[in-house]
Amino acid sequence: MTDAKSPVYEARFGRDRRTVGALTISVVFTAALLLPGTPLLAQFLGIPLFAGGGLVMTLNSLTRKVALRVDGTGVLLGGAPLRYRSTTAHVPWADITAVVLWQQAVQNSTMPWVGVARHDGTAPLPGPGQGPRARAAMRFLVPNVPVDVAMASRAVNGWRLDRARLAAAVDHFAPGVPVVDAG
Repeated sequence: MTDAKSPVYEARFGRDRRTVGALTISVVFTAALLLPGTPLLAQFLGIPLFAGGGLVMTLNSLTRKVALRVDGTGVLLGGAPLRYRSTTAHVPWADITAVVLWQQAVQNSTMPWVGVARHDGTAPLPGPGQGPRARAAMRFLVPNVPVDVAMASRAVNGWRLDRARLAAAVDHFAPGVPVVDAG
């Protein structure tokens, strides 16, 4: 994260409560799959899933890549761990009408998201996952969020969001752009 006195807001991937919980579950399931008598098919399918997933999460937390950055140029939405470069998107202030905080229901919990609302007719963000199928999936998965906002959002997963600092940075760099808590 940037200096607390700087108007720039930056959050980086690292360890958070969700990451530690998922890593713990990965270790427990991987260890259970290695016990004698565990069916070979379960080991064949489960070990790559749990050990591989845990390894990816661990490596992502160690990279400290930028998850979200708000500065004078606009909003940088950090990418997915395995495809960081191709899924990272920068949205200039001229395209942004609001910064939107929203939540997605996930089993017995919620996943917080940060996104940007953009002017009508703005081109899709660069990178994969922006086509008609992805839009249809988002419309189905989060019907309470406008699909354009959902498509220009990142999950707050593997990093921490400081809402007050985010709001202060948006107010500093783009005073006319509201930060909307869509719940």
